[in-house]
Amino acid sequence: MSEKIEKAMGYFKEGKYKECIDAFSSVLETEPDNSDVYNNMGVAYSCIGDYEHALNCYTRAIELAPDMAQAYINLSDLYYKTDDIASAIGTLQRGSYELEDNLIIAHLLARAYIEDQRYEDAICELQRVLDGQPENYDAYYDLGHVYFELGDYDTAISNFENVLEYKEDSELLYYSLAQAYEANNEVDKAISNYLKAIAVNDKFTLAYKKVGILFMAREDYEDAIEYFESYTEFDIPDEEKNSVRKLIERIKTKV
Repeated sequence: MSEKIEKAMGYFKEGKYKECIDAFSSVLETEPDNSDVYNNMGVAYSCIGDYEHALNCYTRAIELAPDMAQAYINLSDLYYKTDDIASAIGTLQRGSYELEDNLIIAHLLARAYIEDQRYEDAICELQRVLDGQPENYDAYYDLGHVYFELGDYDTAISNFENVLEYKEDSELLYYSLAQAYEANNEVDKAISNYLKAIAVNDKFTLAYKKVGILFMAREDYEDAIEYFESYTEFDIPDEEKNSVRKLIERIKTKV
């Protein structure tokens, strides 16, 4: 690494992005085809909110080095920031074509497809990721959400359960699994997983309300009251709090 590039990177680490950009510009005077410099300079521009120059830098980096995975990733992220999902997808599609074995880009493309509700395309990319990384629990988690959106709750549950082989301390995972069981009319398993979410994070507000509703539907009124009362102790809108308190009073008449 040249002294000028080290200086530029030093500015970046210090958060001096304009000085970093000037330093990288100086490097380009003698190294006009340095793709790494363009990519890094794009990151610096993005940090100061100058997305137009950042886009130009990433685009130039890709022109100079079509196999630079990070440039595709950075450019797609920039499009996300500007709510241009179509261009983000297009960028990742090109990156996936140029770097067909890069599973990071494939996974990001799958998530972009999910964002755009292109679920079948997302499934294809996620399966490709899992073919190369069969223990990628993030891909199983994403697949679970895709199948949930498609209404295939059994397959959603199967994918969420796969994640549990690698990660058991996530309230979001238990919550997602509970939702899938609830949608699949498996109330006891739904309750169990909402309670597991609460056990991991006792401030996970939504799980209290969800489990309260399911206890009420199962006519376990005392348990329903307990979790609804806990829910009202959280910082929730007054209108919601008052509505739940009225519900609690109605339930108490059944006990």
